[in-house]
Parts: sequence; structure tokens; C-alpha cells
Amino acid sequence: MVILFFFIGIWYLSLFSQTFFQHRYAAHGSFTMSRFWERFFFVFSYITQGSSYMSPRAYAIMHRMHHAYTDTERDPHSPNFSSNIFAMMWRTRNIYLDIDRRRMQVEERFTKNLPNWERLDRWGNAPLSRVLWVAAYIAFFLLFASSLWWFLLLPIVITMGAFHGAVINWFAHKYGYINFRLKNTSRNLLVVDVLMLGESYHNNHHKHPSSVNFGRRWHEIDPVYPIVLLLKWLRIINFPKASMSGPRSSSGKTIKSR
Repeated sequence: MVILFFFIGIWYLSLFSQTFFQHRYAAHGSFTMSRFWERFFFVFSYITQGSSYMSPRAYAIMHRMHHAYTDTERDPHSPNFSSNIFAMMWRTRNIYLDIDRRRMQVEERFTKNLPNWERLDRWGNAPLSRVLWVAAYIAFFLLFASSLWWFLLLPIVITMGAFHGAVINWFAHKYGYINFRLKNTSRNLLVVDVLMLGESYHNNHHKHPSSVNFGRRWHEIDPVYPIVLLLKWLRIINFPKASMSGPRSSSGKTIKSR
């Protein structure tokens, strides 16, 4: 049971870092925070994501490219141009590394207002850092796993950030229902999304990219949204005026779910 609780904890803490800090904050600027709190969440993301840590800067650039080029050949992770989910993950990994290591020429529009902590990103993406985290995970499993079956969870723990991204970027462009008819294949994967902390409301997100609340209909509960409101009440973050509802787009019409 220790391994199960550990897995659940890593699943949600890693996912929270990704959706709160790297996605809503770094990529979309749905809220603002001071330099102190930005550095705090840098460290929080590194600790909770461990071996699958993603640079908020590189993540933000890649995700902005995804919105700009959705479902085209320039989309960093479109299932339309990969034969399977593993091929898409590998392609995404290579693009991420090219961005992080400054090997890719990035359009200026994707590089504005990015959080940046080069030393932490350099260490978090270093092979030694990843190997040390993997060693720590293996040691934990060796100490607490009561059966070899628990080790089936170990690959997911090691690749947790990439695993979360693959679930949304592959399945939420193939399955689910639509609230907004858009010029892309984004769909809302889960009707009530506790599993992915609101990230599965992908069709909603593509309609309102900067909205801090990914849910739109009464049953679309975004578990991160109340936490965001609490952090605002505590004055840890602030909302830009447009963040509560997100930018209005002329590219989509509201339709009944299927």
C-alpha cells in the first residue's frame, strides 16, 4: 500500500506542477506572481517532477507552438503525424530538447514573458539529475514494494511528466466530446476530470487558452481552479483582467456535447 500511496502522490503533485506552473503560468500567463514565488514553484516543480522535470521556459515555447500550429506538421505533438503514441512522445522529446538547448530557431512571438532560471533548468535536465532521481525511485520501490507487481508502476513514475502529456496530447485529440467547434481535433476527454486535474478539457482549453478555469459546463469540474483562487486570496498570485474568462475567439462556436 505504501507504493500505491507514493504513486498517487507523485501522479498528482507532478501533474499539479505541470498544469499550474508550466502550463497555466508559463505558457499562457493566466496569472502573475512575484520573483520569489516564481522561484519557489521552480523548485517545487523540480522536486515533484523529479526525473521527468520539464523546463518551464522550454515547455511554454513548445506549448505555444502547439496552439499556433495545432494539427499541422509544425505542431510539436500532433497525433496526426505520428503512427503511435510512442512515436509522438519521442518526436515531442526531440523538439523539447532542441528548444531547451537553443538548437532550434524559435519565433519571437513564442518567447515573450517566459519564466527563466537557467541554472535550475540546466541541472533539472542534466543526465546526472535524472539518473539520481531514477536511483531514488528504484531504492524506494526496493524498500517498500511487497510484490514484484508493484514494479510495473516504476516506468510511469520515472516518465511521469511525459506520460501525463502523452495522455492529453494523444487521446484528447482522438476521443471525447466537443463543446466548441474549432478548426482542430481537440476534444474534452473526460466528463468529470479528477484524474488529470482539468487538463482533459482540451477542447475548452483550445477555445479559451488563457482561461485559468478549464471547465465550462456545470459538470466540468477543474480541481486546480479552487487552488488558484486560494493562492490569489493569499496574494501569492494575481489575475490579469482577461484571465478569468479567457480571450474570446472567433474561430469556434458553442455546440451541444456529443
